[in-house]
Amino acid sequence: MSKEDVAARIEELRALIRYHDYLYYTLDQPEITDAEYDALMRELEALEAAHPELITPDSPTQRVGAEPLPEFAKVRHPYPMTSLADAFSREEVEAWLERAKRLLPEDIKLEFVVEPKIDGLAVALTYENGLLTRGATRGDGVVGEDITANVRTIRNIPLRIPVVEGSVPTPRIIEVRGEIYMPRDLFEELNRQRIAKGERPFANPRNAAAGSVRQLDPRITAERPLRMFAYGIGYVEGAEISSQWEALNYLKKLGFAVNPDIRLFDNFEEALAYCEEWMDRRSELNYEADGVVIKINSFEIQQRLGIVGNAPRWAVAYKFPAHEATTRLLDIGVNVGRTGVLTPYAILEPVRIGGVTVRQASLHNFDEIARKDIRIGDIVVVRRAGDVIPQVLGPVKALRDGDEKVFPIPKVCPVCGEPVVREEGEVAVYCVNAACPAQIVRRIEYWASRGAMDIEGLGIKVAQLLVDKGLVSDVADLYALKKEDLLALEGFAEKRAENLLQAIDESRNRPLWRVITGLGIRGVGSKVAQTLVGHYRSLDALMQASFEELQEIEGVGPRIAKDIVEFFKRPRHQELIAKLRRYGVRLEEEEPTGPQERPLEGMTFVITGTLPSMSREAATALIIEHGGRVTGSVSKKTTYLVVGDKPGATKFNKAKSLGIPMIGEEELLQLIQNPQRAPSPSTQKASADD
Repeated sequence: MSKEDVAARIEELRALIRYHDYLYYTLDQPEITDAEYDALMRELEALEAAHPELITPDSPTQRVGAEPLPEFAKVRHPYPMTSLADAFSREEVEAWLERAKRLLPEDIKLEFVVEPKIDGLAVALTYENGLLTRGATRGDGVVGEDITANVRTIRNIPLRIPVVEGSVPTPRIIEVRGEIYMPRDLFEELNRQRIAKGERPFANPRNAAAGSVRQLDPRITAERPLRMFAYGIGYVEGAEISSQWEALNYLKKLGFAVNPDIRLFDNFEEALAYCEEWMDRRSELNYEADGVVIKINSFEIQQRLGIVGNAPRWAVAYKFPAHEATTRLLDIGVNVGRTGVLTPYAILEPVRIGGVTVRQASLHNFDEIARKDIRIGDIVVVRRAGDVIPQVLGPVKALRDGDEKVFPIPKVCPVCGEPVVREEGEVAVYCVNAACPAQIVRRIEYWASRGAMDIEGLGIKVAQLLVDKGLVSDVADLYALKKEDLLALEGFAEKRAENLLQAIDESRNRPLWRVITGLGIRGVGSKVAQTLVGHYRSLDALMQASFEELQEIEGVGPRIAKDIVEFFKRPRHQELIAKLRRYGVRLEEEEPTGPQERPLEGMTFVITGTLPSMSREAATALIIEHGGRVTGSVSKKTTYLVVGDKPGATKFNKAKSLGIPMIGEEELLQLIQNPQRAPSPSTQKASADD
């Protein structure tokens, strides 16, 4: 190739890679495989290595490679990055609007842009003639830190704009303002990797993102799964923009990621309703958010209103209820689960978090207590994870007075008093006493649960009563209960006893996968149980399966295979299964007569929301029975998203962005009856409610 041909090919490759980066990291709509993308990158790297004089700062190969910095240089923002006034109730937001209206003509028409307030790190990116020349933190709003080398490593921040050639003219200069964050799913994966390497996990996505961006070594930043949403323009030369909504659409055209949850309203009540909708749905977002920002849309009106102190009058942050608080750790208790695992929990001085009084919180395991150095008597930070399950993040060591006590790992089970064990390489501490009352109660509760044998009326309180009175010592004993046994229990009258006995009797004929689920084998939930039944039509066949056979089954693998084999080796489990057989519990599936139809062969489904007439477990079993596969998350390989009432926003929006067809229960049944006729995706126009 001539030098001109090489230069032309290099530019072609750069444009292709920028385009596919945009599709993958910004739109989440990849068009090529990872292998095809890697081939483009390898070709570009080879050509640039052979012709280093043709390397440019905006080349995709130059995202990583800067030398570590001794310190961050200071940057003065040409226009201050102001903060926002906070509001914590509908009344405070309404008061904000009334204050703004007093400064405006009475007949003025207002529009509002509502944006989820991402809890990350605010940055300002400067582009000159399309090239990224500087990235800076917000700092104090007037002076920030130069983090250019680090922001260049973030894959959805363009090194050159516009990303798609010809989409819009390149502005001579533009400052793009945005929030760098770490998606929740990628944060969890990062922590799993760190724990596997023996490294300390990050406390939360916000701290992980902020710490990653402020690394002096850009190579460390490059290893972290960071993303950015652009939310505004500090200044621009070469484009006329008159409103916030217009600015966001302009940023999209330039190739920046803009939060898809942002909305424009011409009615304030509708804007408020949208804010309050996110109060209930915030845990479904794939990013940390601590509120919703309301902005008056028109730039002309914004200029009229101006700034008071360091906050604009034309915007307000409607903050979510706090999901973190500090309180005193009064004591540490220990629960014993159905598998014998001892799990510590915090007993707290009551504290209000997100509108709920919290008295207990998770401590995960004893290693976590030691690693975080949590002591009885500490003032601790408590968080409602996903706004539901409270957990202790750690102690406030500066407030210690010396009276705090270290909590030792128990040597005996707190329920039965028998010695506990800890297997080498395991985090968990176990009570191995098969007769431990706590384990029996939890096993009975799990056996009767909706996802297992689905015995209505048999919850943990009834299970506790049955164990306390000596009526059951394992799940098989449920099938020997008599009416007089139940009538002797507190709260049981004739009708309730009859209903429970009928529910227990009906469970004898549940499908085999429910029996396998109910046995409580580690790692074997309903999906794995259904997969196993696809290979083994009886419990006897599964009990005789070898480790080698089991680990080859997709969705099982070596760890679960080992747990299955070890479970069935134990004499007490063999005795339990023999008792279940004696009491008439069905332990095999009927073999299909004639050729078995598998109309869903090769199809992959994801289920979200509540279906009209069947549980998710039943729908999953139905799909697997007819040859389909069910997974927990939407991907390019998903054939259909089955949507019920109140679908999850993450699955729904991901399917929508990837163009995955969405069907309801009725369409699923039609598909089973006639796979040649694709169902009409009638639920595709629905919206995610939670």
